[in-house]
Amino acid sequence: MSQMLKSSGAMAAATLTSRVLGMVREMVYARFMGTSWVASAFILAFQVPNLFRRLLGEGALTAAFIPIFKEKEKRDGDQAMWHAANAVISGLLVFASAVVVFGFIGVSAAISYGAQMNGEATRFTGKTLLMLQLLRVMLPYLLLVCLAAVFMGMLNARGHFFVPSFGAAMLNLVMIASVLWLAPKLGTELHDKVFALAIGVVAAGVVQAWFQLPSLHREGFRYRWVNPWRDETVRRVVTQMLPATLGVAAYQINVVLVNGLAYWVDDYVVASFQYAVRLMELPQGLFGVSMAAYLLPALSGLAAEKKYPEFRRELSQGVSYLVFVNLLASVLLIVLAEPIIRLLFERGKFDAASTSQAALALACLAPGLALFSTVNVLARAFYALGDTRTPMRIGVFCLVLNLLLSCALVWRYKQGGLGIANSCTSALNAGLLIYALRRKLTNLDMQPLRTAMPALLLATVAAGALAWWSWRVWESKFGHGNILLKLGAVFAPAILAGLGYWLIATLAKVPVAKELSSAVFKKLTRARRG
Repeated sequence: MSQMLKSSGAMAAATLTSRVLGMVREMVYARFMGTSWVASAFILAFQVPNLFRRLLGEGALTAAFIPIFKEKEKRDGDQAMWHAANAVISGLLVFASAVVVFGFIGVSAAISYGAQMNGEATRFTGKTLLMLQLLRVMLPYLLLVCLAAVFMGMLNARGHFFVPSFGAAMLNLVMIASVLWLAPKLGTELHDKVFALAIGVVAAGVVQAWFQLPSLHREGFRYRWVNPWRDETVRRVVTQMLPATLGVAAYQINVVLVNGLAYWVDDYVVASFQYAVRLMELPQGLFGVSMAAYLLPALSGLAAEKKYPEFRRELSQGVSYLVFVNLLASVLLIVLAEPIIRLLFERGKFDAASTSQAALALACLAPGLALFSTVNVLARAFYALGDTRTPMRIGVFCLVLNLLLSCALVWRYKQGGLGIANSCTSALNAGLLIYALRRKLTNLDMQPLRTAMPALLLATVAAGALAWWSWRVWESKFGHGNILLKLGAVFAPAILAGLGYWLIATLAKVPVAKELSSAVFKKLTRARRG
């Protein structure tokens, strides 16, 4: 079994725990507020600190810093590496704190203005005021989660994948507790109790950052203030991250604008689309994000040593794994969207109408699953080569197109239109990145994947047909009247489809199917002997 599978597998185990807890959190959220306007207000407010989190933490900053961090380790030793880390963290603290302070002042002024009476009504509607009030509470989260993201990147670069990925599980536990324990103490109306979720977000940011510090401490990290204004590493990181920052900012601004538009189309659109996105994040995070996080330091090391044949081989192998796993996940999410949503969310304030709304969004979003993950990995390949401009330019172009498509489709198809726009632009994004990377490296060594694609597509279609047929049979014979029947309506078709997919891929001698099967078999054999 390759080192890539071992390392990304360790991260995938922790990520799976986190994603499962994240799904439990979404189930708790769904029961608590369904697809109501209060749910949409909370989701839209949460996306604003997420914009800066992606901008400063998980996206452009870590993508620019980790290759430099690895370079310092290999060329200058641990002391220079930790000094560089302290300089970057100091700069992050200054900038993110300034964003929080000025954001708080600006949002408070907007609330004060919007709450003033204009005739018989306030200048802003009730749902706009609620969204702004929730945003004000959650602003400190962006500083905390930026720190957590940088800590995670540092640990990944030092070869630690399980603990930093598990930090997100702690975040989800705190968010769940905020609904179950704190919300009942804040009143009886939903628009009052929802502030417990905003408080939980901030507390969760504290826990996620703190959880990673012991592992960093064991590696030798000690935080010391380093003046960032004149530091050479900070200047390099800022120079590297500016193009990627524009791309990340464009993406997050696009998310906020699209959801802001959807917020006014109908009360339920933002919430129902967000539940579909969360379901997409389970398979994407389990393997796609884990693989991308493993590949960035691995590819950065190979690029620093100019081992380009190994670079191509590592990238090709990673993309092959992603495509194999996510094609199956994608077709299952499309075909079984309704029973999956019903099983996970349909309780409390999340009723049958909410299920239909979220299932439509999921069925339209799921075709892009393999493409979303591939884009993430291909972008990391550019970052490892020190090129942040190319994925930024392609990303901005695709995001503008996504915004235009969303605006055109959301009025008629609501949340389904948002899903279609995302899937279409992700396909274009992946294609353009592959074209640009091939020009940069001359050859991507993707021949094994190209050879296997007809068999994989056949396996995907067969798996989809099996899943649809077995679900319809289950519904006609058993229905979904209780939790056991709901479980069966999802897992019976999924298992049958998965076996069919694996069998066709194995008979067609798809290399990645053989390698993954061998890895699972060895693990089971070792477990029996142990």
